[in-house]
Amino acid sequence: MLINHQPIFMTHFSKQDILNLPGLERMHLINSCGGLKSANLIGTISEAGVSNLAVFNSVIHLGSNPPMLSFMLRPTTVERHSYTNFKKNSHFTVNHIHSDFVNKAHQTSAKYDEEVSEFKEVGFTEEFIADCKAPFVKESKIKMGCKYINEYYIEEHACRLIIGEIQHLVVEEGIMDQDGFLDLTRAGSAGIIGLDGYVKTELIERYAYARPNQELKPLKP
Repeated sequence: MLINHQPIFMTHFSKQDILNLPGLERMHLINSCGGLKSANLIGTISEAGVSNLAVFNSVIHLGSNPPMLSFMLRPTTVERHSYTNFKKNSHFTVNHIHSDFVNKAHQTSAKYDEEVSEFKEVGFTEEFIADCKAPFVKESKIKMGCKYINEYYIEEHACRLIIGEIQHLVVEEGIMDQDGFLDLTRAGSAGIIGLDGYVKTELIERYAYARPNQELKPLKP
């Protein structure tokens, strides 16, 4: 039996097509085409004792021995309070954004003055741990205290890749499996599409280590 399928239409953008788009449309298109990104709040504190909190969608795993992560910092042609703070005291925190407070988390992207704490403005609770000079988000179920290690200037877009060493990892009970796997579905951790689209996470499957010529097997819970 012949089945007639409806044609699938695709929109093709050349580089010139992308460059010709209105600025805001181009920004949304290119920021979202790379796929889902992590949703985190980075906490720092100034020399004057003012806590700072900002949403970042570029935190990525770098290595586990030693435990390190990285994130992209936009050009410093405008004030970047997070950058100023951790450059001076070498500490910052990375706090998961969860689906029940994405609205408050996104509000931290507003351009508050340096003497204003986003914690107080949006309603998050500061939490401190010994040996970490930066504030954690108490409401976050997965959070890391990091030490600034290095940065790499990306001249093509005047960005900086920031490297941090994880010195503290705090995880709410019931999220971590016996093998160390953190089930972000159980945590309710959110993801980000583009700059302003927040999504819930859902674990589809975990698989055993993949090897050539061997059947791929799901891991049993």
